[in-house]
Amino acid sequence: MKRNMESLTEKKVRNTSLLFMGLAHILYLKDYLKGTVFALIELLFLAFIPKMIKNINNLITLGTPKPHLPIFQRDNSTYMLFDGIITIIFILLFFLMYYISVKSARKSYQEYKIKGRRKNFRESLADISTGSFSLFGLLPALLLVVFFVLVPLIFSACVAFTNYSAPNHITPNNVVDWVGLDNFRTLFGGDILWGKALGRVSLWTLVWALLATTTCFFGGFIIAVILRESKIKIAPVFRGIFILPYAVPSVISMLVWQNLLNGSFGTVNRTLMKLGIIDKVIPWLSDPWLAKFTVVMINLWAGYSYFMLLTTGSMTAISQDIYDAARIDGANSFQVFSKITFPLVIYQTMPLLVMSFTHNINNFGAIFFLTGGKPVVADSATTSAGGTDILITWIYDLTINLQKYNMGAALAVMIFIILAPFAIFNFSRTKSFKEGEL
Repeated sequence: MKRNMESLTEKKVRNTSLLFMGLAHILYLKDYLKGTVFALIELLFLAFIPKMIKNINNLITLGTPKPHLPIFQRDNSTYMLFDGIITIIFILLFFLMYYISVKSARKSYQEYKIKGRRKNFRESLADISTGSFSLFGLLPALLLVVFFVLVPLIFSACVAFTNYSAPNHITPNNVVDWVGLDNFRTLFGGDILWGKALGRVSLWTLVWALLATTTCFFGGFIIAVILRESKIKIAPVFRGIFILPYAVPSVISMLVWQNLLNGSFGTVNRTLMKLGIIDKVIPWLSDPWLAKFTVVMINLWAGYSYFMLLTTGSMTAISQDIYDAARIDGANSFQVFSKITFPLVIYQTMPLLVMSFTHNINNFGAIFFLTGGKPVVADSATTSAGGTDILITWIYDLTINLQKYNMGAALAVMIFIILAPFAIFNFSRTKSFKEGEL
């Protein structure tokens, strides 16, 4: 046996561990505990191969039409797609474990070369319980992320490459087919109405996000500066009043404003008419351009309080000595604001502004609960995209009202492509990313 171990090489260990998971541990390293665990994993994988082949085949075909069968005995394409994604992830996790087993065998061989002896059972158990503690500790969280975050995301992305839509391709009555990039071609000019709707909604989404962010920031900033510089004794009272719109749930606020601005019986129009200011009702929410202006203003009313608090805290952190030195040098109030307060506040709040911008791109509630994406425009009958719809509310209309899940998924992929660079940029600027600490 000693001669056998002397002839043992790292290449031999590696090749044997590649041949079958855990085989090198059992034959050469005599680490029976680890070898048995790895071997059982591969045996379990081999036992499921027929099922995995079936799932992969179903993923490729997404089923075949079987109109002669009862509806619940027909192929369900969505289940097949979901099972296929799970199978692929399971295969990838298996190969990850295979890599870990090969790496473990090589590590055990290196330890043998240094110590000149194999591990006993107690050392092997201690190695698994301590050396692999981080892996087993993170495993539950990893599985939750994989099956409750990653799988739904992949499923949604895959739907974008199918024809999963009403009325002819809704499961379980009908099957779904892969269509490649057809949905994206339709959105990007293959169909004039869809292309026009995409351009209009995408442009408005970006304009909305920019206006919603900047108006709330500067609105809150200006009020914070006024309350700070006015030196009035009851400034905390005003600050408490100004925070009320932020304290009330936004859903309630938007629904209240929807009723107040109703063109027919809204309180705002009726009051203005009673006062003789207007002769006919103002279409606050029924004219496409006026509705866009209205949602920005109502969002300003609901969101400026957050930035008022944020900028107040940032200004409090600025040393008073800087202001005193500026005034001694003869700076007036505007110069102090433009050269000291504004640059320092912007520097401190820029990451939050980026986050607010990305949030407003997906700010479903501000649009949906105020206008519902309306008013109706020329292409709304075909695409369901209203005059104030942003991408996320358009996706809601497509999936809930029209059941065009394929087009909604294609739009979701586009949103991800738009937001991912902002999220990555914002995260890469954090100290925890740069230095690995908070």
